[in-house]
Amino acid sequence: MQTEGLLNDIQAELNWLQEVIQQAVGFYLLHDGYEKNWTELPVPDLTDSVSPYADTVKNWNLSVYERIALALAMAPHIRPEVLDVFFGRNQLTDRPFTEFGGYLEKNHPGFIPSGQTLSFLLTANDLSKTIELSRVLADESVLIKEKVISLGEPEAGLPALDGQLIMNKQWVRYFITGEKMVPTHDPAFPAQKISTLMDWEDVVLDHVTLSHVNEITTWITHGEILLQDWGLIRKIKPGYRVLFYGPPGTGKTLTATLIGKQTGRDVYRVDVSLVVDKYIGETEKNLSRIFDIAMDKDWILFFDEADALFGKRTAASSSNDRHANQQTSYLLQRIEDYPGVVILATNLKANMDDAFTRRFQGMIHFAMPDTDERFTLWKNAFSGKCRLHPDIDVYHIAETFELSGGAIINVLRYCAMSAISRNDNIVTQAELLAGIRREYKKDNKTFGVNIL
Repeated sequence: MQTEGLLNDIQAELNWLQEVIQQAVGFYLLHDGYEKNWTELPVPDLTDSVSPYADTVKNWNLSVYERIALALAMAPHIRPEVLDVFFGRNQLTDRPFTEFGGYLEKNHPGFIPSGQTLSFLLTANDLSKTIELSRVLADESVLIKEKVISLGEPEAGLPALDGQLIMNKQWVRYFITGEKMVPTHDPAFPAQKISTLMDWEDVVLDHVTLSHVNEITTWITHGEILLQDWGLIRKIKPGYRVLFYGPPGTGKTLTATLIGKQTGRDVYRVDVSLVVDKYIGETEKNLSRIFDIAMDKDWILFFDEADALFGKRTAASSSNDRHANQQTSYLLQRIEDYPGVVILATNLKANMDDAFTRRFQGMIHFAMPDTDERFTLWKNAFSGKCRLHPDIDVYHIAETFELSGGAIINVLRYCAMSAISRNDNIVTQAELLAGIRREYKKDNKTFGVNIL
């Protein structure tokens, strides 16, 4: 669909907004010909439209008041002249109408709407609609949860509705071009989309681990049929919850990413450092933002180092302990209510609260690779431009050094940089050993010089 086609529905919505503004202002100022309320104006029918804007309105079942808020926030980006009527001056005071709110920016000639502007449109001619204003701007409002619009912070001491009504530029771009939204990784959304160029042959898993991983992909592929057509919805909750546990570098993150790649699902890794907060209630609020936004997206949520969030509960000997236990219960409930796939990863299964592990569909152990698996990992790692010297006994390397797949990739990186620095692509035995020694030092392990 061309950009012009995508804009048709937006133009119709902004034309309607312009009529609403003119009707609301005329009705409020008792102008002739504006005797009816703006709610009597016909709302654009988007039933048969397939644009991103129309799909958003229909999928979220936006009310007429939410559509007014969305169009008002969008107008400065696309049709700023729609808001010019708010430049009118009060003849009694010879100054702008206080009730219109809004801003005049030095570098922007148009009118910038505020929360007060929205309040005027919704409530000036009918104070009973104040409740609708509260719903549109509430934290649980879909437009707020999805970060489509927001109400900026006013200057200290000013009314809350003096805050600017802000439209997220990413959503403007999505409505205009149809390009898929990617949430920004920041404290307001503490998760980041992850992907990989690798394939399944790049992660070496034993048969048991791989069979358990395949259960996840089977659920993603056939879960809706099992729930609806097979009637399992009456007996089990939607969604799939699984724990990955094992030493660092054994493929937990890569496997989660490959599951998403295979099934066409976006994988978002939750930044635990941004979620956990020392203040009571803030951790739950931070996590809620993720689940609220992800709820209808079919995302795979991946919590690395999950024991920081979902660790064992303690005996409630203090108010902090009681709050920590309440927090754990809250997190468990949000995970159980999420209809998509949630993967928790930890280095130690024993650190996880039993309440989580009991209610998970799977617990998959990612063990350190054995000799044959390490041999495969070494061959895969050095199968490209960067290669090991033919005299190096790769199987003996695999047999001698117990390294994870992640550690082997670190060795590859070191060896590649060493080789290219001397204008070569063949890795010497000395460079390989130096790379391995670096990885051993990370775990405070040592090995002798004459081991080969």
